Amino acid sequence: MNIAQVTGLRVTAAAGPILDGVDLTVHPGEVLGVVGESGSGKTTLGLAMLGACTPGTRISDGSVTVAGGVSYVPQDPVLALNPAMRVGAQIVEIARVRPGAVEDRVARAVRRAGLPTDLLRRWPHQISGGQQQRVLLAQALVNEPRLLVLDEPTTGLDPEAQEALLTRLRRLATETGCGIVHISHNLAAVAAIADRVAVLYAGHIVETGPTADLLTRPRHPYTAALLAAVPSGGVPIGLPGMVPAVGHRPHGCGFAPRCPLSQPSCAAEPPTPVVLTENHTVACPHHTRTATVVRQREARNHKPGPPILTVENLHAMTVVAASFNIGSGECLALTGTSGSGKSTIARCLVGLHRPDAGEIRLGAVRLAATARRRTREQRRAIQFIPQNPADTLDPSRTIAEQVARPAKLLRRLSSRDAQAAALEALDQVRLPAAAAIRRPGELSGGERQRAAIARALIAQPEVLICDEITSALDVSVQAAVLELLDDLRAETGMALLFISHDHDVVATLADRIATLPAATITEAKPLHDRQG
Repeated sequence: MNIAQVTGLRVTAAAGPILDGVDLTVHPGEVLGVVGESGSGKTTLGLAMLGACTPGTRISDGSVTVAGGVSYVPQDPVLALNPAMRVGAQIVEIARVRPGAVEDRVARAVRRAGLPTDLLRRWPHQISGGQQQRVLLAQALVNEPRLLVLDEPTTGLDPEAQEALLTRLRRLATETGCGIVHISHNLAAVAAIADRVAVLYAGHIVETGPTADLLTRPRHPYTAALLAAVPSGGVPIGLPGMVPAVGHRPHGCGFAPRCPLSQPSCAAEPPTPVVLTENHTVACPHHTRTATVVRQREARNHKPGPPILTVENLHAMTVVAASFNIGSGECLALTGTSGSGKSTIARCLVGLHRPDAGEIRLGAVRLAATARRRTREQRRAIQFIPQNPADTLDPSRTIAEQVARPAKLLRRLSSRDAQAAALEALDQVRLPAAAAIRRPGELSGGERQRAAIARALIAQPEVLICDEITSALDVSVQAAVLELLDDLRAETGMALLFISHDHDVVATLADRIATLPAATITEAKPLHDRQG
């Protein structure tokens, strides 16, 4: 018997269908990866497998059958965790939904999630983003479900923690026989854990097949394009255009406007799925012509200018004696395990965290410890994009209002000019015009992150501090953002401090790397000097 069966699933909003006729099967002990760009309907599919919908949407047709309990790990731990409860209490609260053996199940779930027991008495704000994600996983496991749906579970995790989590999930599926649906834009994570992969685009499954076959010999042009957008040395070039918004999707193949193989017939009718093998299906009549085209451009040979930002002997929380500088037009990558102090350094630089000791200089000028004591020009010159867009976006205001605000306050543009600049910035990060009038809660996690990036770029900073800004982005948008940042530092001399766990992204963009083992910077050298 299948763990889960999705048949003809249709989820609609006022503007039209978000998912339209989705069919999926999850077998006992199987991990099914679901991939696709932001706006394709991945989170909507994950929620529908619980029988849930976001406000303003409904399941209008089809069925979801699950053989036993089902649990869900949401994409954003900050929004999912109660800031007024200790993390251990939040796990216990979920466990009490099911009677009996609460303490045993909590201990087992905490162990399976890889969550240190000494963190259970802390509040959510006292633990890192990766640790918050593991709290959500423990909550999902505590009632021992038959189906586990995970929405971007590796977001915010360093490579070691990500590998450990994926290993635990794989072992969980094998040992307990539960089915796992792993929703992700991280193709490497999917390749490491999934038995099969389903590719979702504009509400339709366009290809499903065994992981090894689909990721090495993709048959749908969209699958091939996603794989080609993965960083591999040079700065990748993303897919042209974007996923069509709900209510504006073509009558025929949804990918046709972006597809290099498109023919007039593709716009006439939706494609009929073609069964290639027993487990491999593709919805494209041109699947025999699909080939992965390497869409990379050579990385620029940037020549950094004189230091624009200098840090000397910085002490703050776990950070000890950190010293480095960044030249104009340079990208310095800051890497290290979760909790090593990367975000603390970023917050000190922008004036959101007062350091215990040390000096920060912009050019030759020593900066005040807090943002409120810095001048307007100094605040404009150093912009910060946090890892979680919820930290910077006001849920009550539209995206356009929030992106325009720094242009008015820091660049002193008129309301009309700031609004025009906001629309241009949103277009740069590939957000559709319809997103401008929406509020953060109406956007996907990846779309909120792009709005946060636009909000920082509109200030036209001399230094841009990026804290894991690509972790919530699908590979296509990630490629576009990396290309944009590479262009801006070449054209304007903007310096980047790029905090990331993703070694491929770092290798794509950075000129130098600084590493934070034990919260101390011990390595800073050109990428071409690195081994491996």
